[in-house]
Amino acid sequence: MTEALQSLFWIIVFPGFLFTVAFGLFASWIVRKVSALVQWRVGPPLFQPFYDVVKLMGKEILVPQEAQQAVFMAAPLVGMAGVLLLSTMLWRITIAQTAFVGDIIVAIYLMVLPSLALILGSSASASPHASVGTSREMKLVMSYELPLVLAFIVVIIKTGGQLNLAAIAQQVPALSISGMLAFLVALLCVQAKLGFVPFDIAEAETEVASGVLIEYSGALLAVWKLMQAMMLVALPLFLVMVFLGGFGASLWTGLGKYVLILVLVILIKNTNPRMRIDQAMKFFWFYCGLALAIAVTLAIIGNYCGINWL
Repeated sequence: MTEALQSLFWIIVFPGFLFTVAFGLFASWIVRKVSALVQWRVGPPLFQPFYDVVKLMGKEILVPQEAQQAVFMAAPLVGMAGVLLLSTMLWRITIAQTAFVGDIIVAIYLMVLPSLALILGSSASASPHASVGTSREMKLVMSYELPLVLAFIVVIIKTGGQLNLAAIAQQVPALSISGMLAFLVALLCVQAKLGFVPFDIAEAETEVASGVLIEYSGALLAVWKLMQAMMLVALPLFLVMVFLGGFGASLWTGLGKYVLILVLVILIKNTNPRMRIDQAMKFFWFYCGLALAIAVTLAIIGNYCGINWL
């Protein structure tokens, strides 16, 4: 019984749902506040993301008449569950060192769940605007998933074939040429997963009126917003563990690395215009693919010849 209660505490309180949501809403406020300051605006107050979610929770849930109701309503919960499992697993590995062989593969699968849930939910809405957003999201996922996997392959090569996140976090692949290339490409892929500019193609408000989320309202829309906030915690944390050596011996060092990635995400978001879907596909498949082909080659050569900086 004690183990069951402890597991529930890990999942629900810390470092699970409540902690991840609070951290994610704070991180989303930082993104919005810094973006506003860059644009010479005041920006929202500290608790605005929390107020937005509470307000949505109190509104009516409207389901389109032609929608597949079960899929439409279950999709946000599935996406949030995937992010929750990913965040809880990463924090437990960081805090309690409860890693297992192959956990990096499990993490990669969990990272795909939010995008798949978004595609399923918007497809089930039977909305023409949502169908445009769904098409874009599907193409975007197919574009960045291969470069992201190749980036992790570079890390696995650099760490001597390790598939254990705790063991990978003991090294810093980003200090090598191939590791830095992989880190930069993975950062851009995370930018696309978060749906931030220049890859906010599926939700482009000025083009398709929020696209994939256009038919969602009330508590269901609030769940999507919470999922996006939780992704803002889990995805940068994953990059910290895989490329930057994790938290190491100091909590503040790890938080500093997390802030560094958050700053880079905000910088990319505020210095680039939105891409078209064909531009994004070309960017990920051609430019990022070529960079990672070079990175994989350098990593293999460096591993074979014992040259760590490659």
